[in-house]
This record gives sequence, C-alpha cells and structure tokens, in this order.
Amino acid sequence: MSDRNGVMMQYFHWYMPDDGSLWNQVAEKAEELAKIGITSLWLPPAYKGTGGGMDVGYGIYDLFDLGEFDQKGSVRTKYGTKDEYVRAIHIAQKAGISIYADVVFNHKLGADRAEEVEAIPLSTEDRNQPIGEYQTIKAWTHFTFEGRKGKYSTMEWHWWHFDAIDYNVYNESEDAIYLIKGKSFDTDVDQEKGNFDYLMGCDLDMQNSEVKGELKYWGEWNYDTTNVDGFRFDAVKHVSAGFFQEWLEHVRHHAKRDLYAVGEYWSYEVEALNNFIAVTEGKVDLFDAPLHLNFHLASQAGENYDLSTIFDNTLVKVQPTLAVTLVDNHDSQPLQSLESIVEAWFKPLAYALILLRREGYPCIFYADYYGAHYKDWGKDGNEYEIWIESHQWLLDKFLSVRQTYAYGDQIDYFDHPNTIGWTRLGDEEHPDGMAVVMSNSEEGRKWMNIGHPNSTYIDITEHIEEPVSTNDEGWGEFRCTGGSVSVWIKSEN
Repeated sequence: MSDRNGVMMQYFHWYMPDDGSLWNQVAEKAEELAKIGITSLWLPPAYKGTGGGMDVGYGIYDLFDLGEFDQKGSVRTKYGTKDEYVRAIHIAQKAGISIYADVVFNHKLGADRAEEVEAIPLSTEDRNQPIGEYQTIKAWTHFTFEGRKGKYSTMEWHWWHFDAIDYNVYNESEDAIYLIKGKSFDTDVDQEKGNFDYLMGCDLDMQNSEVKGELKYWGEWNYDTTNVDGFRFDAVKHVSAGFFQEWLEHVRHHAKRDLYAVGEYWSYEVEALNNFIAVTEGKVDLFDAPLHLNFHLASQAGENYDLSTIFDNTLVKVQPTLAVTLVDNHDSQPLQSLESIVEAWFKPLAYALILLRREGYPCIFYADYYGAHYKDWGKDGNEYEIWIESHQWLLDKFLSVRQTYAYGDQIDYFDHPNTIGWTRLGDEEHPDGMAVVMSNSEEGRKWMNIGHPNSTYIDITEHIEEPVSTNDEGWGEFRCTGGSVSVWIKSEN
C-alpha cells in the first residue's frame, strides 16, 4: 500500500443490478468517495463472462471483451460498456482514487465448440485419486470468440491450453474431474483435496508457454487500454503461485511504473498464506481471510468470544505490511459460496478493528457501506430474502477519524475477554491522538493512556454523551455501551 492511511473499497457485491450502470456510478461517485477517505477502488471483472450482461464476472469467457463485442447475448457486461469502464477509471484517478482491476486467470467458461480428447477421471474430493481409466471424452474447450473476430488477439483456445475439465458430453452424469492425458496439476497450489489446482470450468494450464504468453500479452493490452493502478488476483490458491509474480513483474516492466497487487487466497490457515507470500517474495498482498473468520465467529458467539484473541492466527498479526484486512466480501455475503456472515451488530466493532489501527490495508465492502437487498436460493433449496444493513453513517465517521487522528504509536489494552481498547498517540502532523474501546457484552470501561494530559475527549459515535478528561499523565477512563464500540477524539471546545 502506497497511500498513507489508505483505504480500499470493494465497489460491488454479488447481487448488483445487471443494468449496466456500475461504471457510470463509479464516475458519478468518485469525488464523493475521495472526500470521505477512499483512496482505491477494487472493481469487479470488466470482461465478458459466459452469462454476458448477467454474469458477475467470474465465469470468464473473453478477457479481451470489456463490453465491446456482441458475445454471449450482449455487447455490454453486467456493469456497462468498455468506453464507460475506461471513462470511469479516468474520472476516479482524476479525483485521486487508484483503480484495481479484478483479474481471473484460473479458468475459462462458455466455450464455443466441443472437442474430443483423452483424459482420466479423478475423484472430486481427492484429485490424486483416479476413479477410472484413460478414455475419450468430449469437452467444451474450443474458444473462437467469433464476435470479436480476432481483434486485439487472434489466439483461439483449444483443449491443449487446459489441464483439466469437469464435464464430459459422453457421460454427463459422472461426477469427476478429467485430467487431460499428458498433463499434470501444478504443485505450488493449495493442498486441499490432495491438490487444489482445479476449481471450475476449463482449468488453464500454467505449464503451457502459449497460455502464459497470451496472459502476459493481455496484461500489456489491458494496461495500455485502461491505465489501471493495480490488480486483485482471483482464486490464487488454485493457480501456480509463481506465475503471479512472473506476470506482475512483466506488466510492471511494460508499464514502467509500480502496480499494486493483492491476491484472494481464501484459506483460514495462516501458514498457507505465508507460503504463498514466500513463493511470490512478498510482491503480492493477500486478503486476511483468517481475520474475517474471527469476525464471523465473534459475531456468532457474542459475549462468549474472547475479544482479546481477535487477532490470533491472522495474517495482519504476522505479516502486517502484506495484509489487506476486510470484514466481508462478495463470496462471504449471505447465500454465496463462502457464506460466513458477520452479524450486523458486530460490524461496527469489526470495521473499527480494521480502519482505526496501524496494521493492515483495510477494505470496505460495498454492501456494508450502501446496504443491499436481494433474493436468492439457499443451499437447502429454499428461497431467501436478504437485507444487509447500511453502516454508511458510522463508516464515514471512522474514515474521517482515520484520515485525521489514526497516526503514531499504538498502545493496546487487550486485557479482558469482553472489553478491549487501544490508543493512537498521534505524530507531528496529526498530534491529537485517539482512543477506541469496544465490548461484546455489557457496558465497557478501559483505563488507557492517550498521551495528552489534561485534555477533553468526546465519543464520535455519539453512544456516550459525557466527555472524558485525562489526568496529568494523559490517562483517562474511556467507555462504550454494551455490544458496541466508541471512538474518542479530542474536543475542539
């Protein structure tokens, strides 16, 4: 992260309207977002998915179609057209906001033609375990991109550009992953299910020089076309870890400037994240999925969760300069694939823990800021109506405090299972300091040193009306109401 006290915002959620309006919304909101303290936006995949204008963006069909060609039933993507995307990036950057593009290198979906190929079926639960013999299968692996007609790239994709698929036209009912003859899975991937190289669709063969060459060329083209400031890599635990560093260095060299990168390695095992960081030599930040898990568990357990352990086994604790801290995202939101809800009552506490501390690069989730309402089917086959509460008022307060007060040394008071707090002492440019106290049980009180003697502090959350005065040594008793967080800044009066 290059921005001092920078804040990323994931500017979408899974159930955004499919009306092609998002890119224009980015352009419209850019100045407002910059003023409240957002320094970067992570935008959803901008290229054509197999669902055309309905696809969220992760069902990758054509990386070179940013909403320009009539493919998969539409010209625009779910979020708008290529021209609207490029315009939105330009306007956001002019407002001082960096743009991170979502990059999906793991798979392709929606092939135009099927091909025959020799493959062996593997167990979906243990990808090292064959469940049959080599056989001729018919797979949807030929991508012709007929709507684009070779513009930007003439490469067509065939079965030899992939290492595995999960659908055989000749045996549609078989539940298997088909490893193509002569292919092997990468080893520098997550080891869940024996080897987690394969995730979905047509799995890109990262040992194929033509595949790697095309992806690097696309990186050059994408940068030249959009001028983005960085990338969010999707599903990195399923792709050869070394390729991300290789690709990033290639595109940085082409751009002749530093480009930020963060990867989605969705694992709750910190050691797995540390291993990816080691392989990529710290060139790619990672989202702190283990911290999200702690927030989820804490919100479920209420007062039975020991808040003093909230940062245990998290990336931000062991790799604070490489951790992108988050509360929720499009995969963890209700009814999605990684559903792990952080209850609404705990979100103010969680956002204080990522926005008002020294460590980590915090990422705000669109649905938590603006709220969301949608319907979808659950895994149990029932339809649910979901409302996600907007925390905009409080998040604006936190962002303002982060910009103005969250500087300097940090003193933690994580000495009670239900009430924790910390102070920031400020620096020369931001001398006033601040204090945070939170409780997951009854009203909390914390005796803390804020570094400013004989000063008066007020709670910007407005939960506590009475001000706090510090003593001759800068100590004061800071409070919060039950099940909430209070943030204390110096009174101007």
